[in-house]
Amino acid sequence: MKLKKHYSSREVAVMTGLTARQLQWWDARRLFTPAIASHRTEAGGFTERRYTPLDVLELQVLADLRRRGFSIPRLRRLLTTLRDVFRVRLYEAIGEGGPLTLLIAGDQLFARMEDGRLFNMDKPTQPMLVLGEELAVRPLAARERKRRVSGLERSSRRRPPASG
Repeated sequence: MKLKKHYSSREVAVMTGLTARQLQWWDARRLFTPAIASHRTEAGGFTERRYTPLDVLELQVLADLRRRGFSIPRLRRLLTTLRDVFRVRLYEAIGEGGPLTLLIAGDQLFARMEDGRLFNMDKPTQPMLVLGEELAVRPLAARERKRRVSGLERSSRRRPPASG
C-alpha cells in the first residue's frame, strides 16, 4: 500500500473490503467518521469523504471484525471503551508496542496492558485473573483486503502446455 496523505472512499473500500455505502452509513451513524467529511460543492454536487492512513488501518481492523461476526453495537462499544476507558485510539492498540495491545481469541477481544494486566473488552473495568493455561490469543492486526480473482483471470494466469 502506497502511503498518501488522504484516501478516497473508493480507495478505502478496495483496501478494506467495505463498500462505499457502508462507509457512508458508518459516518452517518457516527461509528467511524472520515478525516475530511463530504460537503456540498459550488456546482451542487458533493465531495468524496477522505480518510487518513491511520483511519485506513482502523477500518481494516473493523472490517475484519465485521467479517468475523462482530455486530455494529459491539464495534461501537470497542471504540468507545478504547477512547473513554483506556484513552487510546484503535490504531494505538493493534500490533505490538502501544500502551495496550488488543488480542483476539475466537469471538473474544482482550486488552493486554504494558504491565501484563489482561482485560476482557466486553467488561473492561476489572483485570482478568488468568489461572492455569494461557489463553490462545493473538494480537489483532490490520490486514489489507486481498482482491478477489475471477475464474477468467485465474485461467489466463495458467502456463501454456509445454510444446513437444
